Amino acid sequence: MAAAIRCTCAVNNPRISTFVSLRSLSTAQILASGHNRWSKIKHDKIKIDAVRSKERAQWSRNIQEAVKKNGGDPTSNSELSTLVAQAKKSGLPKDLIERAIAKGKGLSLSGDPLQTITVEAMLPPLVSAIIECQTDNKKRTLEDLRLLLKGAGGMITPTSHLFDRKGHIMLESKGELEEEQIMEHVIAAGALDMELGKDRRSLSVYTNPNETASIAQSLSASLGLNVGSSEIIWVARPESVVDMEEAEEEPRLALGEIISKLLYSSTSTLPSAKGEIGQIEGDSSVQAVYHNAV
Repeated sequence: MAAAIRCTCAVNNPRISTFVSLRSLSTAQILASGHNRWSKIKHDKIKIDAVRSKERAQWSRNIQEAVKKNGGDPTSNSELSTLVAQAKKSGLPKDLIERAIAKGKGLSLSGDPLQTITVEAMLPPLVSAIIECQTDNKKRTLEDLRLLLKGAGGMITPTSHLFDRKGHIMLESKGELEEEQIMEHVIAAGALDMELGKDRRSLSVYTNPNETASIAQSLSASLGLNVGSSEIIWVARPESVVDMEEAEEEPRLALGEIISKLLYSSTSTLPSAKGEIGQIEGDSSVQAVYHNAV
């Protein structure tokens, strides 16, 4: 704009030249201020949208877990009923609640079975990962994940040889647990390893994949504990572990950011390879991200 307010005649009067100069400067300041204000508004909106998407994704995951544990009928599943009520109160749309319940059953909203896909990848900086997804459109999910990983400096490449498949059981107690007392039960049940929670009210137990359900039932009965979750997971082999404690702050933050995006950004709202943008929020196809960073 400063160039547009330019005097084309020779002016010897210093008052006139000062006026032109000030007017140019003033106009540039106003435009810059407006531009900065719009940039700040846009930046704040992106942050708010990201937080909202993360909250919606977390509600969806909690609902899915409740369905997997005790079924998809809120009238007979008190945990699911409570979660649905809380999700509605927080603003989660009805269609996303219905979608989460369906996904907990392994179904799409149309009733068709969801496909389970496993994606092996490298994340920056040189961290191996395995990404598990449930989707009704395998091709779209793979395209979206490839785009997200590429934008973050990662790539899809074989990494499963750096992990072992294990069963993981989370047991919960109302009171504090004594490690020595429960260790005998864990060994007798045939588990591979155990880890007591920091609050001493939760217990993680690792098993062979084909023994997970039976050991969960056995420990729940012998210890009188509730089974919080029982699943098959990927665990990084000790020799493949990448220590991030000594890494610089920027790589650690970058790793945390991409894992957060994988878990909480809807793959169907990412720009696809064809430039299309989906309209579903908080419905990420990604179910879990396993990695070898500590």
